[in-house]
Amino acid sequence: MNALEEYDYIIVGAGSAGCVLANRLTEDDGVKVLTLEAGPQDWSIFIHMPSAFAYPLAGTTYNWRYETEPEPFMDGRRMHCPRGRVIGGSSSINGMVYIRGHAFDYEVWARKQGLENWSYAHCLPYFKKSETRLKGGDAYRGDSGPLFVTTGSSKNPLYRAFIEAGRQAGYPVTEDMNGHQQEGFGWMDMTTYKGRRWSAASAHLRPAQRRGGVEVRTRALVTRIVFEGRRAVGVEYLKGGRVATARVRREVILSGGAINSPQVLMLSGIGNADALKSLGISVIQHLPGVGENLQDHIEAYVQYACKQPITLYSATNPLAKLKIGVEWILTGKGLGGTNHFESGGFIRSEAGVLHPDLQYHFLPMAVSYDGSSAAAGHGYQAHIGPMRPTSRGFVKLKSADPREYPRVLFNYMQTEQDRREMRAGIKLTREIMQQKAFDPFRGEELAPGPAIETDADIDGFVRAKAESAYHPSCTCRMGMDEMAVVDGSGRVHEVEGLRVVDASIMPDVVSGNLNVPTIMMAEKLADAIRGRPELLQEKVPVWVHPNYETQQR
Repeated sequence: MNALEEYDYIIVGAGSAGCVLANRLTEDDGVKVLTLEAGPQDWSIFIHMPSAFAYPLAGTTYNWRYETEPEPFMDGRRMHCPRGRVIGGSSSINGMVYIRGHAFDYEVWARKQGLENWSYAHCLPYFKKSETRLKGGDAYRGDSGPLFVTTGSSKNPLYRAFIEAGRQAGYPVTEDMNGHQQEGFGWMDMTTYKGRRWSAASAHLRPAQRRGGVEVRTRALVTRIVFEGRRAVGVEYLKGGRVATARVRREVILSGGAINSPQVLMLSGIGNADALKSLGISVIQHLPGVGENLQDHIEAYVQYACKQPITLYSATNPLAKLKIGVEWILTGKGLGGTNHFESGGFIRSEAGVLHPDLQYHFLPMAVSYDGSSAAAGHGYQAHIGPMRPTSRGFVKLKSADPREYPRVLFNYMQTEQDRREMRAGIKLTREIMQQKAFDPFRGEELAPGPAIETDADIDGFVRAKAESAYHPSCTCRMGMDEMAVVDGSGRVHEVEGLRVVDASIMPDVVSGNLNVPTIMMAEKLADAIRGRPELLQEKVPVWVHPNYETQQR
């Protein structure tokens, strides 16, 4: 093999985790990293203008745009599962919402065998290391990391009305839902800087490339990991219609995400042995958990017409879009420089729930997440969904052809608990929307609509209309039991020289958006890969409703 094609590390996927790893691993002198990305460069203006994220999200140029199998508890619908296929991965096409999840999510992880060092006290230093919060750092927030974080500040009165309506309904207002107190309503953070998307590529990959040590190849589809015995020694990939191979001296690291990482493992002979044999794939290691335990967040939109012409509907005609684009290009300001998810909240669905299990994103327009299905007129909406779903799905190969998309099934709304939480979410949202703060704005309810009244009606509405929040995870989960795929350092069980570092290794999905937790995990595991001591634990107080056992709010 050509000596020039040998590297210390090969990273499969230039997404949120892969970019962090490329940066951190090459901080060590003399380390050579090859990063392989199946998609193109991230040069499109629609990637970098925050308000334009619906374009790459809805298209196929920068998006794997997976589609589920018919979902049995969602009227048999095939549902969209966008995943970034571009430099920056999903951090280049997502909604740029900065949410860490709740501190107690990580405490649950740490109670599992072998994951003791994934407690919140272990993770918090890496959250802080990763970010620069432009409002300033504190005991919970960082002020010198590569990921810039901007806090919402729009003058549109609908954002403030949502926060105030939450307060009027009896919920707390929180100054920082990523800090001491997640529970409540408040302003949301976004991964933007000076009006531009600040993806993992902007934060990590570009600086690493400027420093040297990392080589990035785009449009390179990894087809399998190459093994000698039980050790990963390289990868095989397709580029320009040709098969190429690169060799590794230390480790291969999969950072393809919750769909692609298990797919590559299975194509390489790691997974359920019987399933692999049935497709003619030689088995390297029987690990039945590969591709299992798939989790995601699902959300419904509670939408109202707006009596005042102050929503984003005014920005949907071509002339208005042109004006917004020109202003953004010239100044980085205006409606083009925000993701428009500037206020939101976290609440508990019922008394007895320790920490919030429902999340809100508020949007001053009635439209679906990817920009389709816009209401014909001024409106606003709250996205509401359960944060810790109990439904479980899978990722499975259709064939041994790496170009063929795998089968993806989430089993959304499989369990009564998930259905109960979603019902509660819609009822509680309707109550919040009826508060006095919305009186000057509230028109008719557009969705679910006045005809949707009973629990059975709500269940039917959810089956027909709810959509993914685009947080697939947990398909290569950490742990030490027979269904675990990797250990607490991301090392694939029973083989050598191979790790997985991305959202697929979460044992359980966290209570919030996944981009930032994935970046934190990559920051933390970069130290493990480099053999560096972990950052010192930081133990800080976390707010819990004083009467959570008996009160819903």
